[in-house]
Amino acid sequence: MSMWEGVLDALENILSNPMRAFLTMLGVIIGVFSVVTLVSIGEGAKKYVTDQFAGLGTNVLIITPGKSQTSGGPPMTGTAGTRPLTAEDTRNLVQRCPSVEHVSPVILGTAAIKWGNKLRDQTMVVGTTYEHQMIRNIYADVGSFLPQEEGQGQKRVCVLGRNVVKDLFPAGDNPLGEYVRVGGTRFQVIGLMERKGYSLGFDIDGLVWIPLRAAEQIFDKEDLFEVLVRARPGQLEQAKDEVRRALVARHDGYEDFTITSQAQMIQSLASILDVLTYAISGIAAISLLVGGIGIMNIMLVTVGEKTREIGIRKAVGASRRDILWQFLVESSTISGIGGAIGIAVGVGLALLVHAVIPSLPVLIRPWTIAISFSFALAVGLFFGVYPAKKAADLDPIEALRYE
Repeated sequence: MSMWEGVLDALENILSNPMRAFLTMLGVIIGVFSVVTLVSIGEGAKKYVTDQFAGLGTNVLIITPGKSQTSGGPPMTGTAGTRPLTAEDTRNLVQRCPSVEHVSPVILGTAAIKWGNKLRDQTMVVGTTYEHQMIRNIYADVGSFLPQEEGQGQKRVCVLGRNVVKDLFPAGDNPLGEYVRVGGTRFQVIGLMERKGYSLGFDIDGLVWIPLRAAEQIFDKEDLFEVLVRARPGQLEQAKDEVRRALVARHDGYEDFTITSQAQMIQSLASILDVLTYAISGIAAISLLVGGIGIMNIMLVTVGEKTREIGIRKAVGASRRDILWQFLVESSTISGIGGAIGIAVGVGLALLVHAVIPSLPVLIRPWTIAISFSFALAVGLFFGVYPAKKAADLDPIEALRYE
């Protein structure tokens, strides 16, 4: 019997009892569609994270005060070092690090933003410099960003995110040139930022940007939350070494700061997502083993139903190999059809989830479909071996006597 004949025979058996065949395939279908759906969502999440970081600039180093060991996750302020990061540190980096293209010190604080009788409480305020827009890839699309000119760093000017504009100027008034109060201090609005939406769960449109010196004064602190550095193209590692040496020299030989590259953060988060995706998918794939047991069970029933047929085939010259092949092809056909249905359901479910929840990305990789289908076939083949061997080992005389 050729493989094609074996497949046709298996299809005939499936069509003769479709409900039994469907219940046999059910475990394989559930396992395959679960794996395809979960891996597609996991791959989509990886792409989402990568795109979100790319949208916040490339070739970026993030320097935070305090020395902490990091595996690449988003940097947090470490334990108190011997010396905080200051604006003077950033000026020193500009002078001593030729591989550095832009440097931006950052002070963060929260303050109430008020215009007229409109109040936006607990708004995140970013005190920084002109270079911040180039590093973070966020620009003003109306008006201008913070002043670039030397000595303008403490001017009382601000740039508003779009959600701040919507809350303070709901009637559609033009905010440019207006004065708002940031923590009680008057600032003139000189620009409105382009829409960025949420990035890594953070509302970029809900920020207010003010000059660094002004932030030092209204928040009464000179210690920086972080320093952002953009390296020249292809010189990220070189820039990282230069920054480390320059800061260690300024901090009396102590490395009391942490440098994290954005690429390192992306790689770390992608690895975490990979582990979670494959662990959950592995648990879901257990149903494939259950499906394989179901296939073995039904194939044993089929051997009993075809005992006389096996005896007749052996009596007219069918070899042990022919019988073995017949049952292996049938079990593989059942699992293959179940795998194909599972893939179709998994792809459909992944697309449906994305349609219902657009913020949840999905990415269907061809290798996911190929591996899932191959594994389904392998399950059918593995669990079909015992029934096929049992059929092939039947004594033809005993099989012909079977009632």
